[in-house]
Amino acid sequence: MFSKVLLAEDIDSINIAVVNTLDELNIIEKDSVKYCDDALLKIKKALQDEKPYQLLLTDLSFKEDFRQNTLNSGEELIIAIKQLQPTIKVIVLSVEEKTYRIKSLFEHLHIDAFVLKGRNSMPELKKAIQHVFDGNTNYIAPNLSFILKDKMIHEIDNYDIQLIEQLSYGIAQEKMDIKFKELGVEPNSKSTIEKRIGKLKDYFKANNTVHLIAIAKDLGLI
Repeated sequence: MFSKVLLAEDIDSINIAVVNTLDELNIIEKDSVKYCDDALLKIKKALQDEKPYQLLLTDLSFKEDFRQNTLNSGEELIIAIKQLQPTIKVIVLSVEEKTYRIKSLFEHLHIDAFVLKGRNSMPELKKAIQHVFDGNTNYIAPNLSFILKDKMIHEIDNYDIQLIEQLSYGIAQEKMDIKFKELGVEPNSKSTIEKRIGKLKDYFKANNTVHLIAIAKDLGLI
């Protein structure tokens, strides 16, 4: 079993529950922090001491308070840590249910497991830790396993998500090119945007943009 684990979690009750779970797995050395910046500092210190952490457990969302931080989300933390220690194992424990975002964690951040916070999250976390320790990856609860298999989710990229999100914010298709230029999103020509929205409508069998937005929300894409 892992002998050195770092937990980044800012909710006390969950922090305690996770530490208890690590105790049950006989994990000897475990540290917990409430801020992403502190987690990165601990990773750096452990590497300097040549006693690196083997596993990172992290939430995605961290509440803002009086303290100014460089890293403000689990995604930012994972990216920063993997730049220093690419081989560290990562398990995300979160309330996030958007299928696109969860799939992105596996595909772009290369996490090893995802556990959804809820009534059964600690037993699920225990399974995930054992699964990852045994050399396996892409662990996700059975009721969410469709996320890694769904062809539809696989074919939708970040550009599509941004496009649908801006439509949901009330940006008209005719003005989307201006908005994308402001955001630095490319391609941002009117013709490309029009074709992409048309493709998305066909793909999701949406009657109009309002219907498209509703379908995307139902699928957890936005």
